[in-house]
Amino acid sequence: MNSISVLHIDLFQSGRNTSDFYFNTMKNHLVLGHRHIEKPHRHDFYAAVLFTRGKGVHEIDFQKYEVSEGSLFFLSPGQIHSWELSEDIDGYIFFCSQEFYEMHYVNQKLRNFPFFGSVSFPRKLQLNNEDIKETVRLFQELGKEYQAKNMMKEGLMLSLMSHIFINATRLFSRDFDRSDSSAGLSYFKHYQDFETLIEQHFTTQKSIAHYASLLGISSKHLNRIVQTVVQKTATEVITERVVLEAKRMLMYLDESLVEIAFRLGYDEYSYFVRVFRKSSGMTPTQFMRNYKI
Repeated sequence: MNSISVLHIDLFQSGRNTSDFYFNTMKNHLVLGHRHIEKPHRHDFYAAVLFTRGKGVHEIDFQKYEVSEGSLFFLSPGQIHSWELSEDIDGYIFFCSQEFYEMHYVNQKLRNFPFFGSVSFPRKLQLNNEDIKETVRLFQELGKEYQAKNMMKEGLMLSLMSHIFINATRLFSRDFDRSDSSAGLSYFKHYQDFETLIEQHFTTQKSIAHYASLLGISSKHLNRIVQTVVQKTATEVITERVVLEAKRMLMYLDESLVEIAFRLGYDEYSYFVRVFRKSSGMTPTQFMRNYKI
């Protein structure tokens, strides 16, 4: 199996000196970058993609999403993705490095936005007509500033990016219980903290009790929070993160299945296979056969 290529922003820069931000229309981007993106690949940067025309399928971390007008996608470093798009596809796309954003927003991490930091949140937001107009406006302003040579250019670019991210976060959370918005926001914050802890410990800790203890709440309350925010159990969210990492490792590491299972904290390979199959509906071997490139 071939390893999955990791793409860097400078591959798309067309001679620009900067390597921390990139913006383009989707039509021009596909012409420029087709040689890089025709197969499944990973990025070492964050990305946002808004489709304004055309149709297709966008696969992110082995989950397929339908593409249509108003489809807004967010990708984090390390995610494996690919797409099949119609010839009339268009829209806007931008990349930014973690350093570029967080150097200026010290107290706001990109991972704090749910679509960048959460395994359980979908990577696609389907906008309605009103939201499409506003989001297109923000993308166009960002692109215009990117091409200009204005004073405090980076500051305005970062402000526009944050506006896009904050709007999207609000749209992602619009289905929360509106009868008690303060409780909804509290649950959302607790859930983000939970996923941050999972990211740090998922290879060694898989029990709800461990994470509930770190959060200073009961296991029952943690499950209630997770069910409210993503309609899953806490165990399902932990397992999804482990299985996602297993799939990524199966795709781009030249290691045996036993070695991968051990890396992920499973001493018994047979138990790892059962967990993988229950979560994904196939065994690790079947997964590799399906995604062999």
